[in-house]
Amino acid sequence: MVMNVADVLSAYRQGGGGKTNASVGEIDGGGESFADALKGFATDTVKSLQAGEQAAAAGATGKADIASVVTAVNSAELMLQTVVTIRDKVIAAYQDITKTAI
Repeated sequence: MVMNVADVLSAYRQGGGGKTNASVGEIDGGGESFADALKGFATDTVKSLQAGEQAAAAGATGKADIASVVTAVNSAELMLQTVVTIRDKVIAAYQDITKTAI
């Protein structure tokens, strides 16, 4: 069963567990949602990979200095490694959840 965080908090308050009338935004500090954070991270990753690709192409044609090419490619490589690590952790967590007896 998939539930929305707001629904869970509402049910918790109705059950007498919540002593506050705070909304979801107030509970998590008013920051961005997890989905927004992931979307922003994905956008930044794509931009970094594209910048690395463009820098590599510019370096191959001699239009960019080697330092900027190396910096852009290293940044893109780091972002790709981060994405792969996050993916591996999500898959491992999913596999742990599916192994759990209900």
